[in-house]
Amino acid sequence: MDSYQQVVKTAEFALIKGEYSFCIEYLYPIIESYPPSSKEGVNLRNIIITALSGINKKEEAKKFCKELLKSHDFKVRENAKYLMEIIDSPEIKKPENWNINFERNPNLKQTSFTSLKPYNQKLKEKKFINTSNIPTGETKPFQKGFIFIISLLLLILIPLLSGCVKVKNTLDLSKIDSINNYLVIESKYIKKFPWQLNFEKQIEEIFPDAEISKGALNFSFKSKNLSIKKVQETLYKIQKIAGDLLGEPTEMKINSVENNFFLFKKYNYRLDLDLQNLLHAEDLELTFNIINPNKVSLRDQNNPEVEVSKNFIRWELIPGKINSLEFSFWNWNKLLLGFLIILLILLLAYFVKFYRYKIGSNFPELPSS
Repeated sequence: MDSYQQVVKTAEFALIKGEYSFCIEYLYPIIESYPPSSKEGVNLRNIIITALSGINKKEEAKKFCKELLKSHDFKVRENAKYLMEIIDSPEIKKPENWNINFERNPNLKQTSFTSLKPYNQKLKEKKFINTSNIPTGETKPFQKGFIFIISLLLLILIPLLSGCVKVKNTLDLSKIDSINNYLVIESKYIKKFPWQLNFEKQIEEIFPDAEISKGALNFSFKSKNLSIKKVQETLYKIQKIAGDLLGEPTEMKINSVENNFFLFKKYNYRLDLDLQNLLHAEDLELTFNIINPNKVSLRDQNNPEVEVSKNFIRWELIPGKINSLEFSFWNWNKLLLGFLIILLILLLAYFVKFYRYKIGSNFPELPSS
């Protein structure tokens, strides 16, 4: 097998010459040897996507884009989203009035063309004009307004390319016996998608007592004072409704273990969210935030989708894969701690009373008879 450098050199050379079919036939047998998780695999897939787009094989090009959407590298996923948007963009037909058609005049005799020969020869002699000594003027830099407009356009394009719908769920565990769950859905388009409107309607029917707020482009849903069991039921219902409306089933598993260590309790949580069937949902930006009562500890410290700051976890969910998160934190055993404090106060009061009685009051006493 050729080395990676030789493969890239051959494929890029064919791409430059416009030999897209040769480039595809050359890369297809060896592309599986370079997985999409590697830098080499990403580079070769970008080349083959360009070649497939050049010969209008959009479906095959999208297949390689979807492989890159599963990458753990944020930049690779963003680039794959951008390529998917280009591939899915509609073809613009060229208006007929842009073409110039020359019609031959049947009344024109062939002898008339011979009379043009001396004039054509003069034009050929003046074909190349020497412009080396003609001054072009002073080179001027871009004006400030130009830089401002370009910067403004880039700032507008960045959020548009990062996802069409933002879904953010925040689970507040700061009070372990009274948990709050807060879901926010924000659309970046002019109006909401049909599945968003159906989702809002079903949420209102299933959770009539929850705090619900609706706007032109956003929707928020808040449930307060929930137990661990109630939180699990709420999250299960939300993910089931969303999966049914998107037409692709999803699955969520939540496991929690509580360990008592006299004055302290250790809480262990594991969340598994199967989004493998949402491979085509590249327009979703999913984030799951968790607020803990104390400093949190992650099981997998090298997970690139998870960011931890003291007691706060930001978990970015990736469509098309199984997302897993395992964490733990310590908390006071409040019931036992309260009992010990009361016992300590009673003992302290007893010793104060005992020693006070032993010392006496220092008041004068009457003589005994």
